[in-house]
Amino acid sequence: MAMNDFKVEVDSLKFVGEGLNRPECVLCTANGAIYTADWRGGVCQILPDGRQSWILANDCSFDFKPNGIALEETGHFLIANLGADGGLYRLSRQGELEVVADVIDGEKIPPANFVMKDRYDRIWLTVSTWLRPRSRGYRKDVADGFIALIENKEIKIVADNLGYTNEVKIDPSGNWLYVIETFGRKLSRFALNKSGVLGKKEVVTEFGEGIFPDGLAFDCEGGIWITSIISNRLVRIAPGGTHQLILEDLDHDHVNSAEQAFKAGVLDREHLDKIRSKKLKNVSSLAFGGKDLKTIYLGCLLGDSLATFSSPVAGVPPLHWNYC
Repeated sequence: MAMNDFKVEVDSLKFVGEGLNRPECVLCTANGAIYTADWRGGVCQILPDGRQSWILANDCSFDFKPNGIALEETGHFLIANLGADGGLYRLSRQGELEVVADVIDGEKIPPANFVMKDRYDRIWLTVSTWLRPRSRGYRKDVADGFIALIENKEIKIVADNLGYTNEVKIDPSGNWLYVIETFGRKLSRFALNKSGVLGKKEVVTEFGEGIFPDGLAFDCEGGIWITSIISNRLVRIAPGGTHQLILEDLDHDHVNSAEQAFKAGVLDREHLDKIRSKKLKNVSSLAFGGKDLKTIYLGCLLGDSLATFSSPVAGVPPLHWNYC
């Protein structure tokens, strides 16, 4: 099937995993293993034969709620902590937890959203908002999110004034850093040089009603796949900029209610935590997996398993693809 004609029906979805706890972020590797964030304090591993195991922090005396996760070559995980204490942590396979960064510019790092490691061993961390509770940042007139860069154990803010910073990814060329602005309703990017210096922000595309972008992934044909919370939508941005709706599972009344609340500046947790849908549970991220990188797995905020389907186009292998 040609990519332009591709659409997924909700009833055709399959599901992987069980008993997961807020699997917001999902990673896939070449050996068939799948990893998801788990709010019990770590990561869940799902093997190709369906067996599951958990890698949880042994001793966690603070509010540790894994959101974005990144797999390192050592097999350890970098974890963006969405708990009240915020910060970035490293979790070993043995459950040992260490602080990677918890202070920036003399201030405690707020609840952190996403983390990514690049080919130069640099770490990119996003924070959606400085506001507490975070729901105060669910507004179109709030833009206090930022991207931080950690290199040689030093951390600095490299981009700020973003509209609720979410996932950040470097494109296959290595020349651009893409970032989701969830409540800015934008996909933006920065020119990126080898030293990690960012250029001026460029808006790649903006999203209209029913789309609150969250996660992104690149395919091998130059497309960018975007997940949307609240509406359970999956959209592909073609190289020419065209938006293609791949999947949706929504209740129109609920989405309309969320839209009205967003326009009035009163969008709140109830609009994210009480969605109505057929099967999907507030889709937040995606990852290409399978031997041919043509199987898509969807992370979510409210479910206990991962929705999956086959794509006619393969994804771009992530940096961690050959890690164990």
